[in-house]
Amino acid sequence: MPTFLRILLVISIACPPLALARDLEIVAHRGANHVAPENTYAAAEICVAWGVEYVEVDVRTSRDGVMYVIHDSTLDRTTNGTGRVNERDAEYIDRLDAGSWFGPEFAGQRVPRLRPFLEDYHGRIKVYFDVKDADLTKLVAMVHETGFAEDCFFWFSQDERAAELRRIDANIPLKMNAVDVAGLKRVLAYNPQIIEYRLQNLTPEFAAFAHANGLRLMAHALHNGAEAQYQEIVDSAADMVNLDRADEMLKLLGRK
Repeated sequence: MPTFLRILLVISIACPPLALARDLEIVAHRGANHVAPENTYAAAEICVAWGVEYVEVDVRTSRDGVMYVIHDSTLDRTTNGTGRVNERDAEYIDRLDAGSWFGPEFAGQRVPRLRPFLEDYHGRIKVYFDVKDADLTKLVAMVHETGFAEDCFFWFSQDERAAELRRIDANIPLKMNAVDVAGLKRVLAYNPQIIEYRLQNLTPEFAAFAHANGLRLMAHALHNGAEAQYQEIVDSAADMVNLDRADEMLKLLGRK
């Protein structure tokens, strides 16, 4: 049995999921990235074992059109390869080690191809797609084909891409960002289902307007020291939280 699977087995036995103490959905940024290499099967498997609702994945495309789960535009930081993802063919990317940089026990982890990744996790966990570089028509088709159309949400760093998604699919879940009520009113044109915000921007007016318009509130907790805000998030109007330390939040929720 691979070392990371033995680690997963220990985690699963030691930390079985318990009943929810608070209906707060957890979104694990790049998977369980503090105990396994980000954006790998190992990081996603731990999230499943913990009972996390969503795993966040970054989507990029190789030169020959294969979509991968990887954050950076280059391969250098998280693999033993080099160069830009969109300038390398799948044959090259598929051979790379995406785990040894994190720890020797994860040697042999690969950069996941997106389609088999989705096929493997259908029915096991939901997915947050941070779309960095992908043909949206092909990506949306893949999401439908793998059964994730109702078990996912999308986000783009550019509003133009969100508009493109809406031209392709009017209903697939979309996250937008806002800092105030004016921002919420602006993004309503994109028909989002989720709003991400910083905790300091969560006013009673902001929360009331979002919920009155059917928007779920997702707290952003990815900055350094964000763990200090976890209890405040639990006590707030948040419906979801995007974070790095899912294990710490699970403890607060009585689920670990």
